[in-house]
Amino acid sequence: MKLLVLPATIVLLIVTASGWASDAPNATDSAVAFARLRSLAGDWESKAPNGKKSHARYEVISGDSAVVEHFESDEMGPANAMVTVYYLDGDHLRLTHYCMAHNQPRMQAESFDPSTGELHFAFLDATGISGPDAGHMHNVPLRFVDADHFAADWQFFEGGKPKMTESMQYTRVR
Repeated sequence: MKLLVLPATIVLLIVTASGWASDAPNATDSAVAFARLRSLAGDWESKAPNGKKSHARYEVISGDSAVVEHFESDEMGPANAMVTVYYLDGDHLRLTHYCMAHNQPRMQAESFDPSTGELHFAFLDATGISGPDAGHMHNVPLRFVDADHFAADWQFFEGGKPKMTESMQYTRVR
């Protein structure tokens, strides 16, 4: 009996380490999620509870291999505009966020449910960051509602834990 437990444990470790047991989207899911991101091409607007507006413009560039998000809010002003680039890296859907916090977190799609339109990105690594406790965007769940509406919840971490979430409900304006 002991001889059977050791090989089963080794197989379980190999499967886990290789990502076979992962919840991360597979190549097909990543491609479908990326197609949903490409469908955002155009101009979007979100209104905060305080009445301030946020504006996002999505462009599909580089032979359809990247989606660039240009984000600006009335509250933060044009000097703090930010850019996020979404792209496929092999079987993985990733993003790089060029933040007003002067760093560039990279995130990877952790899950995508085409039936609900829920796409969740989680922190992978970052450049321009002084250490793991420095403030940075860490996660972003997106929810595609329909062709003219989507939601984003950008989660900012500091000191290794969530500090705030910037929630936006976008409506297509063009």
